[in-house]
Amino acid sequence: MTPSATTEQIEAWVEENWDPEITVAQWWQRLADDGLSQPMLPEPWGRAWSRDQASALAAALAKKGAVGQPNGIGMMLAVPTILAHGSDELIAEFVPKVLNGQHGWCQLFSEPGAGSDLAGLQTKAERDGEEWIINGQKVWTSTGQYADYGILVARSNPDLPKHKGLTYFAFPMLQPGVEVRPLREMTGRAMFNEVFIDNGRVPDSNMIGGITDGWKVTNTTLMVERAGIGGGSVAAFSAAIPGTVAGHLDRRVGDFAGDRSEGAGLGAGAVGRGRVRQLIELARKQGVLGDPTIRQDLARLHSVIEISGYHIGRMKSGNAATGGEGNMAKLRNSAMLVLTREVGCRILGAHATVTGSGSMSNGDIQELTLFSPAPSIYGGTDQVQRNIIGERVLGLPKEPGPGKDTPFKELLHNPTR
Repeated sequence: MTPSATTEQIEAWVEENWDPEITVAQWWQRLADDGLSQPMLPEPWGRAWSRDQASALAAALAKKGAVGQPNGIGMMLAVPTILAHGSDELIAEFVPKVLNGQHGWCQLFSEPGAGSDLAGLQTKAERDGEEWIINGQKVWTSTGQYADYGILVARSNPDLPKHKGLTYFAFPMLQPGVEVRPLREMTGRAMFNEVFIDNGRVPDSNMIGGITDGWKVTNTTLMVERAGIGGGSVAAFSAAIPGTVAGHLDRRVGDFAGDRSEGAGLGAGAVGRGRVRQLIELARKQGVLGDPTIRQDLARLHSVIEISGYHIGRMKSGNAATGGEGNMAKLRNSAMLVLTREVGCRILGAHATVTGSGSMSNGDIQELTLFSPAPSIYGGTDQVQRNIIGERVLGLPKEPGPGKDTPFKELLHNPTR
């Protein structure tokens, strides 16, 4: 496939290469070999495609009923961060194994006492020859139970101010001293985990960026995360889980075609045109599509989604950048999900509280109702996004706090270990 591939060429590639009888690993390797695991990346990792071309690939895979690219934290966060800050050796070691699905990743950032104030984290990184010893606790770790590696930020120098004493690593998860515990949410699912690290070890060669450059690298990850949450993905949905832990790589890829994993459907976090179509069909089935209030709600949601799409296009093109596009995109996504919930609940009325396969909309609206507060929290709360926009884009004064030159060890905090 070339950077100038047309929709017809993309569809022809899918038609020629999709084979439900090969393994998940073989299928993902085909995608990676032709630069189609993440085609918007520059060559040799991708094909430097536009968003429209990547969307055409996703549509072609869906039309064929093919399994999509490997997804998750590795593709969304680890690869962009490693490409931006990693050494050539680190890039060569880790990026190909994300693109072909051989490695699953998680994000080891937030802690019980360091969420919105992420720079206040207390997980320790102490050097021991050619390795670092890691001790601490992380929380809200997506896919931690399936991860081969985690992108980890830890405090390597408590004598420096809190933003300056951090170092960033590609941390091996499958080792003694690493315990992953699921966190059950009110949806009944367990999207997140807490991770306890007791004398975990990471090679010095797995450092991403330099010693105490962790906050700079972390900001790259956060920027990519917020833009991804707000901008939505153009990759095709895949029910197969990357990495060695889940055990999907050696299974027949056709077994995952059309599967729906946790979080899919109306209850998932992304909002797009497909949501409006689902809600219109739901209103038609309920006999309320002619209700002027419902129609107005649907029109409002459609308009908000379309406007958001224009903003996302501008963000991806780099034109007329203000500096806070990712933050604003995340805020829009939170608001759109809440609006989707409200419209769905108005359509179903009391039936929106019922779940199960025999309920209206198969319980998706009920799940959406329970899930909808999450996007305003994960990836940085809405309040944090507004603070960033106010301070970095509008030039408002920063919130008062300890002096930026105060050593971390002199700050008041609750010890966690």
